[in-house]
Amino acid sequence: MPFFSVVIPLYNKDKYVARTIETVLKQRFTDFEIVIINDGSTDESEKRILESIHSEPRVQYHSYPNGGVSIARNRGIELSKGKYLL
Repeated sequence: MPFFSVVIPLYNKDKYVARTIETVLKQRFTDFEIVIINDGSTDESEKRILESIHSEPRVQYHSYPNGGVSIARNRGIELSKGKYLL
């Protein structure tokens, strides 16, 4: 079980998502997971995510039809395995 989970719900943030993932993964502390919930993005977000997370075992990626940020966040919480949640 990871020490903490970082939940990242997103919708149409292709310009920012790669840098966000990279920043979290570069932390010195490594006992965490990232749970990315793509809430039906219609831009290049999925492409950027997949390029950023290739062969990174600490990242879970899930894509769903657009349901809104609350639904996306709650899905991320449900999928999280960490002791703590961010």
